[in-house]
Order: sequence, then structure tokens, then C-alpha cells
Amino acid sequence: MAANSAYLSHPFKTSVISSSLAIAMGLSLAPQAMADDSELANIERLEVHGQQTENRNTLGSAENLLKGQGVDFSEAGGVSALPILNGMMGDRIKVLVDGADITASCANQMNPPLSYISANQITTAEVIAGVSPVSAGGDNIAGVIKVSSLNPKFGESDSIKWNSGDISTGYRSVSDTLLLGTNATVASKNISLSYQGAYEDANSYKDGNGDKVIDTLYRAQNHALTAAWRDETQQVAIKLTHQNIPFQGFANQYMDMTDNKSYGALARYQLKLDDDGEFSAQFNWHGVKHEMGFFTPEKTGKMPMNTEGDDYSYQLHWRLPMGDDSTLLIGQEFYSYQLDDVWPAVPGTMMAPNDYININDGERRRAAVYGEWQQDLSPSWWLSAGVRFEYVTTNTGEVQAYSDMPMMGMPNMDAAAAQAFNEMDRERNDDLIDATLLARYQLSANQQLEFGLARKNRAPNLYERYSWGRGTMATTMIGWYGDGNGYVGNPDLKPETAHTLSAAYKYNGDSWQVSTTAWYTTVTDYIDAEVIGSFNRTSSADGKRNILQFTNLDANLYGARFNALYQFAETSTGKWQVLGKVNVTRGERDEGNEPLYQIKPLQTELALQHQLGNWENSLSWQWVATKDRVDDRRLENETDSYSLLNLNSSMKWQDLTVTFAVNNLFDSYYELPLGGVSVAEFKADNTNGFNQIAGAGRSFELSASYAF
Repeated sequence: MAANSAYLSHPFKTSVISSSLAIAMGLSLAPQAMADDSELANIERLEVHGQQTENRNTLGSAENLLKGQGVDFSEAGGVSALPILNGMMGDRIKVLVDGADITASCANQMNPPLSYISANQITTAEVIAGVSPVSAGGDNIAGVIKVSSLNPKFGESDSIKWNSGDISTGYRSVSDTLLLGTNATVASKNISLSYQGAYEDANSYKDGNGDKVIDTLYRAQNHALTAAWRDETQQVAIKLTHQNIPFQGFANQYMDMTDNKSYGALARYQLKLDDDGEFSAQFNWHGVKHEMGFFTPEKTGKMPMNTEGDDYSYQLHWRLPMGDDSTLLIGQEFYSYQLDDVWPAVPGTMMAPNDYININDGERRRAAVYGEWQQDLSPSWWLSAGVRFEYVTTNTGEVQAYSDMPMMGMPNMDAAAAQAFNEMDRERNDDLIDATLLARYQLSANQQLEFGLARKNRAPNLYERYSWGRGTMATTMIGWYGDGNGYVGNPDLKPETAHTLSAAYKYNGDSWQVSTTAWYTTVTDYIDAEVIGSFNRTSSADGKRNILQFTNLDANLYGARFNALYQFAETSTGKWQVLGKVNVTRGERDEGNEPLYQIKPLQTELALQHQLGNWENSLSWQWVATKDRVDDRRLENETDSYSLLNLNSSMKWQDLTVTFAVNNLFDSYYELPLGGVSVAEFKADNTNGFNQIAGAGRSFELSASYAF
């Protein structure tokens, strides 16, 4: 049955993914060998940075796994940080969980796609920054992150027997965090049944000065059941998921998560066609009920917000070999998202007598088709070209403010805004055309050049288009930037269109592994914000925040990465390596060259790695430069440079793996360049204005995993 399992791999996992990954992220710097691709045997392949398999010893959120693969994060709740690729955040990245498109159903994006899966559940992760092939997904301009837990394991017996399992636990001292995870599978030759589960409970962490970073506590659990059946030519898999987050603090938002319950169902069918072709069909549903409010004395208040969202989609994909040297990928996909966002009235306050209806029966639908051609031009040249078309439509119903009456003798801005919103035609339609061209040239057996050119598009999300409130309270409930400002939607937003050029060089020798990548993106109709007002709830100038409305403008982003790994010794004491990384990103508006928001400053890393049998150790030093290019429109804070020293040691003995780590060994104080401001701290004491969120202090971490 091993031969059969090869064709049952996902059709997307072809050489075009490897090419785009390498172009975008560079070579993975773990020791690797040259790998021959059975479909394109004339060109040797390199496993590339951004793909991870069987990483179930990692506990906690998916963020902990993806950070090691070059993904930055905009800090938010403990399991809800928003990924950043090439300086772009949130919906600009297409995040697919088991191939399913999950939408953040929250005005603050407190429940982004990656929050619905834990690191120990992930079997493969692919990061495709910038020039992602059209077959990898549409409706994005920054790239694609694909994480998968749907990997059925089958046995050798005709009857169902125990196949494999593991249980893991961990502890982090800086936040008194307890982590648990388990995976279990029973299987026969044709049937596989499995369960995956994860639990995490954390208090608010402490910074390098020993002070509590308030409102960073959380609790989360994820569960998944999978059943699969196969024969010689086909496979069917069904997966059911459930998540429960009873609370999650968001220090950089005015609200917290007080409940998040979701259920999901996925069905996947895969069929082997003649001439080694493949067909796959997938159907997905994901529903969530999300509540915001206040649950802890660390940030108090009284205001409920309730959101319900449902994602429905299907994907049909074909992989058709066209002779010995070429492959055709074609697909048709449909996505439908429905959203209701209501803020219940609070009797006896200004938030009455009506419920505030923020988004009423919101709809966002996408229909897509694509075609992608992969071709061996010669033993040295490989080429891929693809085109994708998407038709996107959005709409929403009528809304209402808390009250239609004047507020304390002042005009009711929200009531007037609701009336104007209800009177307009709210349906919008967008045509998106993506095109990608990827090329690889094999300089020698261990050297490779890769080039990529792409046109990518993203249509506005429902909150960017339909957040209609104009009052201070209403606008500050909108936005996923963690900046303390307020946001107003714009129904006339145009889709973002990005043109990206990237180039990469990779060398994989006996002692050296080197990769370098450079990229440039110009974005037409980039969705940014313009200042339309301001507010200040204090008597100090430091308490000022802006009210911004989403708007289109042009922007440019560019950057480079350099990674190198040198093995300088292999003796009786073990294998010794030095790893070095440099990453620089810049982003600015086309007019005036003003900096874009949340662009990470220069970052470097130097690590000493040691391996002796099943004992692995690393000592890494990370340095982040001063962040002095900031977005004045969002009143973004500057941050000082800082360095962190981290120690990690892991030992595997038979079926037991134990890991000990000390992060931020010297207990340094630093502020998170992408963390936003501490609204929680401002609410507790507003005399110091909006300070940047501090990073975690020294943390002793211990984890153990046992396979059975």
C-alpha cells in the first residue's frame, strides 16, 4: 500500500510549491540532502524553508511552530496572533487549515484561522511568501500559509488495531502556563480512525523587569476526530473539529474574548486517474459563535459584543501529467462566508435602548477557476506559469445604532451614519485576475537560481467595507491593529493589486548551506487608512488617538533575507554547527514615502547548534534593531533595539522526548516592535499615555512527549 499512498498526497504538494517556497523564503537550514522529484526527475530538488513535517512534540499555538519558519506575528491574544509575511498582515495572507478557508469572525480578528489549530495537531506546514502559485490559493497579496492535520495513517492488518499515539505536556514559568496534547490512531489496511487534542492555560506573563503584562491570560482547547477509508485507487476522509476558548485577554484591544465556540466538518475525496493523474474534491463547513466583553480585573468594563460566522466552501482540483516533462493543474473553487455582528444593549447606559447592529446578514462570496502549467524545459531549466480568476461579491443588510436620539444634547453621529448606510446600495462586485511565473535554473548539482513574478489580488473584507459607525466608542471597537485608534469602513474600497518580483540563490554543500532571497512588491489600491478625526479620553496630550477611515492608496514593500549554516566539526563529541540569519523589510506609501504600519526592523540571529546522537542543543542570540520608521497616522510608537539569548536542549530516549529551554536567559526588558500599544495598561492608568506592549521576561520551559 506504500505505493498507493504517494498518489494520495495533496495535489498542491508538487514541485511548484517547492519552487515558490524557495523563492519566497530560502533554503531550510536544517541538514538536508538533495531530493529527487519523481515527477520532474531531470532537475534535482532542494527541500525548502517553510515546510515542516511530523512536529507533534511542539505544544501551544501554531505561532510557536511557524515562527521558526520565518513567519512574523502581530501580537494579540495568547493563541490569536496575526501572521505577517513580507511586511503584510492579516487577510493579506491566505491561511488554509486542512485546505479550508476560515474567516476571522470578529471586528478585532480575535479568532483568525491559525487560532483553530494547535501546534501538536499540525503534521505539515507550508509557508509561501510573495510569489505563491495560483494553485496554492487566491484572494491574497502577501502569500499563503497552509497547515494540515489531515494525514490519515493506515496499518498492515486486515482488522482495526492500535497504530500509534503520543501524549505531551509542558510548562512555562514566565506565564505559569500548562500545556497538554495528545494524538491517537487505530487503523487497518483500509480504515483509519484518529483523535487529536490540545489544551493550554496561561496567566498573564511578566516582562524583563518582573512586572506583569496585564490582560495576557487565556485558556484554549482544540479537538479533532478523523475517519478515513481507502482502496487501491481512492481515499475518503472526514474530519470533525471543535474549539472552546472560554476567555482570552487582548492587551492591545479595548475588548477581550469572553467565549469562542466553533465546530467544523470537512470531507475530502481523492482519486488516482490514469497516467498518474489525480483528482481531489473537498467540502468544508466551519461555524463559530464569538463573544467579546470583559472577564478579568486586569481590564474592566461592561459591554457585550456577539458575533456569529459561517464558512462554506468546496474545491475541485485536477493534476494531469501531459507527457514526461510537463504537468497541468486545474481547479474550480467556491467560498461563501456569512456574518452577523450584534452588540446587545446595556440598560441604564448610553448603550441602549436598541441593540447596536454592526453587520447584519453580511455575505462575502468567491467563485474561482485556475490553470497552472509546469514544464521541464531542459535538464537545467524548469518553468511554471498560472492564471487564476475570481469573482467576489459582498453585501450586507440594514443596521441600527444604540439610539436614534441625540446623545447628551449632542448630535448622534452613529444614528446619522446608520441612516445613510441603510439608504445606500451596499452590494459590491470585484473581478480578480492573478498570474504567476516561476522559473528555476540548476547551476550545478548543489547550486540553484530561482525567479518569480506575480500579480496577486485581494478584495476587501466585510469589516473594511461595512463598518459604518462614526462615534468614538463604535469606531474603537473596529480594527485588528492593536494601536488604540478607531476605524470606519468604506463601501467603495477597491481590491488590492500587488505585483511582486523575487529572486533567490541557494547553495547546498557538504559543510555549507546558504540561501539568499530578495523581493520587491508594489501594491495598487493598498487598503490603508486616512485620519478623519481624533479623540482623547484624558486631559493629557499623550491620551490622543485618531479615528481613521479605510482608504485606497499605493504602496511599495521590499526586503531581503540571508541564511547560512556552517558545520565546522563532527567528532566523537558530536556534530557542531553555526547558524546565521539576517532579515530586513521596508514598507512605505508611494506618496511621500511615509512608512507603513507594523514593519519589522532589521533582525539578525546567530546560533550554535550541537547534536550527539539523540541529544540536541542550541544556544541562539537574536538582535532586533531600533524601530524608528513608524506610521504617524496610527500614532505608532518607536521601540528600542534589543537582544535575547535563548537556550534549548532536547533528549530522546526510546519513546520519550524531554525538552528543557530557557528563553530570554538574561531576563532583558524589551518592547515588541509589532505588539501594538497596551490598552489594558492605559485603562488602568492613563497618565502615561499608550505604551508599547512589553515582551516576555526570562522563562524556564520544560516539556515531555511519550509515544506509544
